[in-house]
Amino acid sequence: MKFPELHLLEKPLLICNVWDVASAKVAEDLGFEAIATSSGAIASMLGYRDGEEMTFPELYYVLKRITDCVKLPLSVDMEAGYSRDPQQIATYLHQLLNLGVVGINLEDSLVEKERYLLEGEQFARHLESIIANMGEQAKSLFINIRTDGFLLGHKDALQKTIERAHLYQAAGADGLFVPCIQNEEDIRQISQHSALPLNVMCMPELPSFRTLGDLGVKRISMGNFVHTQMLKQIKISLTKIKEYETFTPLFQ
Repeated sequence: MKFPELHLLEKPLLICNVWDVASAKVAEDLGFEAIATSSGAIASMLGYRDGEEMTFPELYYVLKRITDCVKLPLSVDMEAGYSRDPQQIATYLHQLLNLGVVGINLEDSLVEKERYLLEGEQFARHLESIIANMGEQAKSLFINIRTDGFLLGHKDALQKTIERAHLYQAAGADGLFVPCIQNEEDIRQISQHSALPLNVMCMPELPSFRTLGDLGVKRISMGNFVHTQMLKQIKISLTKIKEYETFTPLFQ
């Protein structure tokens, strides 16, 4: 089954977010149908904050290692494209296609001193330009657009998200990613008012996967939360080694 088709099934696609070859291999061993990178997790691994502090060549190296070692379909978190120039972003996306990448995330916010939401029509035109610069190859990439009204806590996040869903679909988006949404009625409203497959992300009060499917969600992702949890477990293990002055805790 091709990657876009995984977004059309009755049961939502649970996509495993990874940050290196080891995490991607775990996802493959566990039978996940697809993987996606987490920009936050990769940035943390490389010593950066999330928000395009790392460079595209640094990201590309990690992606090449993953695609060389793992056969699962890979979608890439491209943040805001690692450039503001649509032609340069399209060049990066061509490079991803040459690696065998099947999808990307692009977000409608930027990080300068702090993250802020771009104007919807402005971003839609930007997206159209990226796709135009890609030409026919754009059809080979599932373009999942992340809209950040809920992430940024906007009071009118629901209405803003629905409006942007229509703008982005008309501009050529294949999917809609709404991070930090948790409320069932908000999720239902977006899925009912947008024809784009809806992607939600791990959150403390996110409904069960079955409920999300009933609400119309088509893709469920993990963000950087699995990576964060792994680091907590490493800290626990190292704390015990220092406290007990033995490696026994590693083997219990």
